Amino acid sequence: MSDRIAFDDCLQLVLKLDAMVPAPAQPKRLDALFRDLSRFKPQQPAYELQDLIWAVWTNHEDEFADQAMEQAINAIALKDYDVAQLVLDALVDARPEWSEAWNKRATLHFIRGDDAYAVRDVMETLKREPRHFGALSGFAQICLKHGREAEALVAFEAALAINPHLEGVAALVAEMHAKGGRVLH
Repeated sequence: MSDRIAFDDCLQLVLKLDAMVPAPAQPKRLDALFRDLSRFKPQQPAYELQDLIWAVWTNHEDEFADQAMEQAINAIALKDYDVAQLVLDALVDARPEWSEAWNKRATLHFIRGDDAYAVRDVMETLKREPRHFGALSGFAQICLKHGREAEALVAFEAALAINPHLEGVAALVAEMHAKGGRVLH
């Protein structure tokens, strides 16, 4: 596998997110949560909706997969990255339809400085869950790290289109626009 970071491929995917639908494996209860989250004034506090979405993403109906995700999250928190890698590789192999398995592995790659692999896993996440504002924000952070501000801005704006309550992201976007950032679409 090449170490080239697939910025352009991922950016093209980000630009097509509006036309994509979540994979059938995504829990249907996410639809109502995302509808509410997209409102200027959601019925529930935005932080509660975000927490619920993350809870749905990180839980799986298969008990083994659910326990493996918990083990991977704990290993990352303890900085036991080799264990986290083994668990997440096995999880992606066993449950390739699970977007959050890909996203957690993307996060691990990012933490380890393996940005090429992180971007590839972000793409896999977004193919399964095009509303994954966490994966979009992660891609944007990788773009910033590599001086690709225009691509970062597109990804941050895509994340905000899904979840307008990401205050840190909104502040970054405002700052980037103030510095003359331009969107690519």
